[in-house]
Amino acid sequence: MKITINYQDRSFTSNLNAPIDISITTGKVKCFYAPDFIASPYESGDFIGSVKKGAPVNFYNVRFNPHGNGTHTESLGHITKKQESVNAVLKTFHFISYLITIDLEKRKNGDQLITLKNLKRQSPKTLPKAIIIRTRPNGKSKLTKDYSGTNPPYLDKKAMQYLVDAGVEHLLIDLPSVDREVDEGILACHHIFWGVNDGKGQKKSRINCTITELVFVENKIKDGLYLLNLQIAPFNLDASPSKPVLYKLKELD
Repeated sequence: MKITINYQDRSFTSNLNAPIDISITTGKVKCFYAPDFIASPYESGDFIGSVKKGAPVNFYNVRFNPHGNGTHTESLGHITKKQESVNAVLKTFHFISYLITIDLEKRKNGDQLITLKNLKRQSPKTLPKAIIIRTRPNGKSKLTKDYSGTNPPYLDKKAMQYLVDAGVEHLLIDLPSVDREVDEGILACHHIFWGVNDGKGQKKSRINCTITELVFVENKIKDGLYLLNLQIAPFNLDASPSKPVLYKLKELD
């Protein structure tokens, strides 16, 4: 099935039968010392919810942490007392997006960052509302890594401010967080992205914006424009496991 999309006075076609899934299966990666993903059959009396154990259906309980066990999309409720639900604030699910590959810059203290300089170098002149950032090196170890206690790479504050000023509303990144793993609870880039100054208030113009972390984009996928379908589970939480899917865009003559 093919569709035609108009964007910035340009026309594109996209094949919806050729999705590019950039999510990581829940439970394959881990960060922030989250508990392991666990799925186990429900038990009540003689009933065990497993077909292998004689039940007519598989009926499983699941325990996981959306922020720490895989690809997830979060709302500003991640850093506010109200804890706005991502399911409530994410109103639309298809966006023109741009995939950018960025080399990390190492600081004297050992930290690795996405800097403003490298971000601007790889960005188009006009950014769409959704940006996917792929960092290098980009090995498949990202699919199964436990990032806990490793001080993973993160965004420089100036880089995040640049994205906000450019009008980016949905940021997708292949790292556990846009902020440093241990930063004394400052979470500077989260606050910049949503316009939250003290954890209590927010700029309403940014309330529908989202951050998606722990995506994985294979090296064979080229930088450029894509149609993004950002799928979430309808959880009434600040974050939900998610399945972002890209579709190639081919410009029409």
